[in-house]
Amino acid sequence: MSAPHTDVEQVEAANTAFYEALERGDFEELSSLWLTPSDLGVDEEYHDPADTGVISCVHPGWPVLTGRADVLRSYALIMANTDYIQFFLTDVHVSVTGDTALVNCTENILSGGPAPEDGAELGPLVGQLVVATNVFRRTHTGWKLWSHHASPVLTETDEDDENDQSGVNGVNPDDNPLA
Repeated sequence: MSAPHTDVEQVEAANTAFYEALERGDFEELSSLWLTPSDLGVDEEYHDPADTGVISCVHPGWPVLTGRADVLRSYALIMANTDYIQFFLTDVHVSVTGDTALVNCTENILSGGPAPEDGAELGPLVGQLVVATNVFRRTHTGWKLWSHHASPVLTETDEDDENDQSGVNGVNPDDNPLA
């Protein structure tokens, strides 16, 4: 495989590296993919949260996390409590403007928790559909993650159909409220 040459290819490679590190449970690699204060020329000993380089992360159902310590701690917790995770990315769209890049994608996630006591290798596998926005910033060492925001995709279930509700909280986004 040849090395990426364009900004879009480099951002795609950085985005892929992020998900692959998470799948492997490689915390060191994952940590190296996130923006650091030194990437921005900011003193590592003092980093004001008001600085433009503060990283942030929103996992589905979690509050916003800001700063390297909180963001990386969240990934350490996820890795420690997930025996298996695999991402199948679809609808990937990359846009680059100057030193900032935006990746929107759908994360089709397959994960398994701890093995049950009966000796099975993995706990039950669970699928989840999540939309994500990853923001990257160009550094002297390549593209680094600045922000990750993921939200679950809400889908209708058979139970919703039986209760004669449509959409979220009984609101169908296809209904025209002005009609």
